[in-house]
Amino acid sequence: MRSSTKWTMVVAGAVALVYLGAIAVGLRVRNFSAFSLDYWTASAKGKMAWQPPREVPEGTLGESVRRGARLFNETQVYAPDHAKAKLSCASCHEAGGIQPYASPMVGVPALFPMFNARAGHVISLKDRIQECFVRSENGTPLAYDSAEMESIVNYIQWLSQPEPGRTPFVGRGFVKLAELTPDPVRGESIYKAQCSGCHGADGRGRAPLFPPLWGPESFNDGAGMYGVPKMAAFIQHNMPQNRKGVLSAQDAYDVAAFVHAQPHPEFNVAYKNF
Repeated sequence: MRSSTKWTMVVAGAVALVYLGAIAVGLRVRNFSAFSLDYWTASAKGKMAWQPPREVPEGTLGESVRRGARLFNETQVYAPDHAKAKLSCASCHEAGGIQPYASPMVGVPALFPMFNARAGHVISLKDRIQECFVRSENGTPLAYDSAEMESIVNYIQWLSQPEPGRTPFVGRGFVKLAELTPDPVRGESIYKAQCSGCHGADGRGRAPLFPPLWGPESFNDGAGMYGVPKMAAFIQHNMPQNRKGVLSAQDAYDVAAFVHAQPHPEFNVAYKNF
C-alpha cells in the first residue's frame, strides 16, 4: 500500500512539472505585461530561422510598435472593447507572430492588397486585421484610423523587415496535411488525454495562457479555426505546446472535429464583408 501511494505521488509530481513547464512557455511567448518587448526579442534570437529585428525604432514609431506587440499578444487586455473572446492574436499566430506553420505574420504586408474569396472582394492588410477581430476575437472592428490599428500594422511591418544574412523565412501558413476523414468520438478521447490539461475538460482554457476552444468566450463559427482542416493543420504542428510532435495527422483531424462539434458563438453577419 505504501509503495502504491509513493508511486502515485511521483506520477502526480511529474504531471505537475509538465504543466508548470507548459505555463512557463505560455508566459514567455504571450504575456507581454510580464516581459518587455526587448526581453522577447533577445530571447527569440538564435532559436528560429526568422528573428525579430535587432532594435525597436526610436520615437513615436517605436512606441507604436511596442503598443502593437501588446495588442497582438494580449488582445483582450489592450483592446477589450473589440474582443469578446478570451484569445489574443498570438493564440493562433504563435510566438508573437513568427512561429513557422502557425500562420506567421512575417512578410504578410507584401501580400496585400489581395483577393479574399470569403469576403468576395480585394482586401487590405487592415481589412484582414478586422477579419480577425470580428471572427477569431468574436468582437467588433477597430476604427481604420485608430492608434490601435496603426500600431498592429506597424508591429507586423516591423516583424517583416528583411536583414542581410538572415535565413529566408520558411513556414508560411500551416503545414500541408492530406485530407482525412475525422472521427470526433476518437477526437474526444485524444482531447482528454492530450489537450484538457491546458484547455480544460470543458474547453474553456485558462486565460490568458491557454485560450478557450469552445464556449461563449471562444472564437465564433465564422473564424478560420472553426474549419476542421485548418484547425487540424494548426494542431498537428503546434500542439500540445509542451509536447509537439506527439499527434499524428489523423489525431489532429479527430481532435479538430471534436472541437468543431462543440458550441461556439454565432458570427455576426453584419460583418460579412470581413
